[in-house]
Amino acid sequence: MRDFSYINDFENLGFGIFVHFGVYSVEGKGEWYRHMYNVDRAKYDKLIPKFKVNKDWAKKLVKAAKSAGAKYITLTTRHHDGFSLYDTKGLNDYDTVHSMGRDLVKEFVDACNEGGIVPFFYHTLLDWYNADYTQNFPAYIDYLIKSVEILCSSYGKIGGLWFDGMWNKPDADWQEDRLYATIRKYQPTAMIINNSGMCALGKVGNYELDSVTFERGKPGHVESDGRPRASEMCQVFNDHWGYAKNDFNYKSLGSIIEDLVDCRAAGSNFLLNVGPMGNGKLRDIDAALLSELGKWVKFNKEFIYKARPADITADGAQVLFDGKYYYAAIKNVPMSADPDVAKFSDNKAEIKINTDKKVVKAAWLDNGKRVRIKKNAFMPDPFFYGYSGSVRILRFELEG
Repeated sequence: MRDFSYINDFENLGFGIFVHFGVYSVEGKGEWYRHMYNVDRAKYDKLIPKFKVNKDWAKKLVKAAKSAGAKYITLTTRHHDGFSLYDTKGLNDYDTVHSMGRDLVKEFVDACNEGGIVPFFYHTLLDWYNADYTQNFPAYIDYLIKSVEILCSSYGKIGGLWFDGMWNKPDADWQEDRLYATIRKYQPTAMIINNSGMCALGKVGNYELDSVTFERGKPGHVESDGRPRASEMCQVFNDHWGYAKNDFNYKSLGSIIEDLVDCRAAGSNFLLNVGPMGNGKLRDIDAALLSELGKWVKFNKEFIYKARPADITADGAQVLFDGKYYYAAIKNVPMSADPDVAKFSDNKAEIKINTDKKVVKAAWLDNGKRVRIKKNAFMPDPFFYGYSGSVRILRFELEG
């Protein structure tokens, strides 16, 4: 009987940070800069000498992820531009080892291991650099698999691999069985994830895939074919995955918190993206948002990592269960305030927990205050003045 316990381990991580980082970060116009601006190879490669990464970039990245409460980081080891952040060991010289004498993936893995963060590798399937991608696809697949073999055999135990770009050639023979068998040879418990893109949310594809994806979309139905399978939703702070210096369209922290809660309530992991600048440093606003998000996670960490969708529901709340406690996540809870000093949004909707058993020992996670439950229903208390968290979490038990 095959052991799928590593999938449960992945689900217990709950929350990770996605990192789009590469040569394109120097230009600061997003990870699709070369394609969207129709930049030829010669011009694009002039960015490579400017890709000067701070020595401490990986340690600071891990520190920022931990400040947010994340348990893993997924790094773009090679994006669609074909430039690798790792030593390709003779496959080509289009990597950081040849351009700067450094293996950035090794630096990343070392920092993760030192900081107690699980490293995951993103790797492109779509390739704008390798001519075989359009001219000799079987040869390109050989190159791709050799590249993945290097990642799987050179950096110790990793959490998984996250592929992206198969949607560009949906009818091609990607030799997925061969690709995934290579991973299993070296990393038998690594999560194998293949992004289905924006048009096929929740689709599985190959049997070996351990998780379906939801890109910028709320987690929904997860296809299954007789084996355990996780799900993960990736989201970005603004509109670009890679660093875009003129992207000011940032989401509110409240909406990011709601995304995190929606993911966990659906049994899905939440993968939140940041795009470091060309020197490896995060924008000040990205670092600040991660830190502020971490404060909310710290108040509510009991349910973030190990709780799963419960077998009971509630009117006006999402319900999760961690094997001992139930958690009701209530959105749009207002803050307690004097109407002369703060705009007060009154949320008077009663929360009704739908169960035949009696709800007992109910208390707010953020301050431990007990909540009076009558006939399994209650009115959500506003946040206490000085604290406002958008989503409020009630922990409770069921009698008997």
